[in-house]
Amino acid sequence: MTHHAGEFAALLTAVFWTITALAFEAASRKLGSMVVNLLRLIVGFVFLCTFVYFYRGSLLPVDATPRTWFYLSLSGLIGFVFGDLCLFQAFVLIGARVSMLLMALAPPMTALIGFFILGEKLAPLSWLGMLLTLSGIALVVLKRHTEEESNGGRRGMKFNYPLWGILLGLGGALGQAAGLVLSKFGMKDYDTFAATQIRVIAGIAGFSALFFVMRLWKEAFRGLTYRKPMLQLSLGAFFGPFLGVSFSLIAIKYADTGIAATIMALVPVLIIPPSIILYKEKVTLKEIIGSLLAVSGVAMFFF
Repeated sequence: MTHHAGEFAALLTAVFWTITALAFEAASRKLGSMVVNLLRLIVGFVFLCTFVYFYRGSLLPVDATPRTWFYLSLSGLIGFVFGDLCLFQAFVLIGARVSMLLMALAPPMTALIGFFILGEKLAPLSWLGMLLTLSGIALVVLKRHTEEESNGGRRGMKFNYPLWGILLGLGGALGQAAGLVLSKFGMKDYDTFAATQIRVIAGIAGFSALFFVMRLWKEAFRGLTYRKPMLQLSLGAFFGPFLGVSFSLIAIKYADTGIAATIMALVPVLIIPPSIILYKEKVTLKEIIGSLLAVSGVAMFFF
C-alpha cells in the first residue's frame, strides 16, 4: 500500500471532494457563493492550524522559503479565488453534480497548459481522451430541440443548463488545473499540510480584498447567524480546504500528476448516488453514460 500512497490519497481526495461539493452547494443556496467561499476558507484554516500545531509543532508555515511562499500563494489565488469563485457560483446555477462533471476537464486542461506554455508533447491517445471527455460532457449539458416556429421545424442543439453556469464550471476547472501545476512546482519537498496553509492564507487574503471592494462584509457576518448553512459549510470546510486540498497535495507529491488528477476526476461518478438519495435529483441514463465517458476520457489522457 505504501508504494501507492499517492494513488490512495487521490482516491480519498475524490471522496472528500464529493462530500464537500454537496455540502457547499446546500450552503451556497442560502448564504451566497461569495460568503461561502470566504467563510469555508477561514473555518478550514482553523482546522489546518489545529492539526499542523500538533503534527509539526508550529502553528504557521514560518519555515517556508520565499520561493515556496510565492508559488503556493499564486496557486492559492488562482485555485481558490478565481477557480472556486467560478465553481461555487456554478453550484448555485447548475448544481454540484453537473459542476463537478465540468471539473473533469481539469486534468486535460493541466496537460494543455504544459502543451502550449511549456512545449510538452501530447500523444495521439491524449487527444482522443480529450475528445472523449468533451463528448461525455456534451452528452450531459446539450440536448436536441426542434425550433418549429423560427427555423421551420429544423432540429438544433441547446443547453440543458444555463450557459453562464456552464462557463463558470469551466472557469473552475481552469483554476484547479493552473493551481495544481503551480502547487507541484512550488511545493517540491515541503510539507503538504503546511503548503495547504499557505494556499489557504492566500485565498483568504484574496477574498478579503474582494469583500472590501464589493462591500460584502455585512453579508458575511449575517451568514454566521444561520445555523444549518453554517453546519453545512463547516462540514464542507473539513472535507474540502482541510482534508481534500491536503490529500490532493499528498497525491501529486507521491504520484504522477496525471495519474493523481485522473483518480481525483472520479468525483462526477461518485456524486451521482448521493445526488439522487439526498437531493432527489432525476439523473437520466444519458447523464450517467456521459459522466462515465468523461472520466474514461480523462483516464486515457494519461496512458
